[in-house]
Amino acid sequence: MALDTTALNRRMTHFDDHDDLWLFGYGSLIWKADFPFLERRPARIHGWVRRFWQGSHDHRGTPEAPGRVATLIAEEGAACLGMAYRITPETLRPLDVREKNGYLRELTPLHFEDGTSAMGLTYLATADNAAFLGEAPLDDMARQIAVAGGPSGPNRDYLLHLEAALAELGVTEEHVSELARRVREHRNDATALGVQ
Repeated sequence: MALDTTALNRRMTHFDDHDDLWLFGYGSLIWKADFPFLERRPARIHGWVRRFWQGSHDHRGTPEAPGRVATLIAEEGAACLGMAYRITPETLRPLDVREKNGYLRELTPLHFEDGTSAMGLTYLATADNAAFLGEAPLDDMARQIAVAGGPSGPNRDYLLHLEAALAELGVTEEHVSELARRVREHRNDATALGVQ
């Protein structure tokens, strides 16, 4: 699959004839909603876990030194809490550009805290996309996140903002919190050595 998925996503027309649709965010879309929305609600999707296995060559890293950002990995019996946004179909155009580095729109059932559900979509980066980095030892991932940066800022900020946003939702996830702890340790070690 090509690195830039914008054109592929624009071929997905499931919601083109709708007045609005639900979008599920599980990474930066939880805490960085720089797009118009009609409503915002916590939601859960089933059968998925959040993992920092996707490379970021355009936002939180560079082609030479990619950062690591969140994607969803299928896991039976799992559930992933995030934020759902009710948006108009036109809002997808700039989001397609924001999520172009290997993410594809995928249909997914959303489950809300009040017991209701709705069909929506999320951006998913699967193992067959060109930016996928996959699993690695947590220390290796933390070192990469601690030093990577790109046009949207340091990679560590993405991780730490996500950890804080999940805490506001009352969620602690071992993968995210352990990566954040190790990134802080690497930052503290670098500061002690006089390195930025």
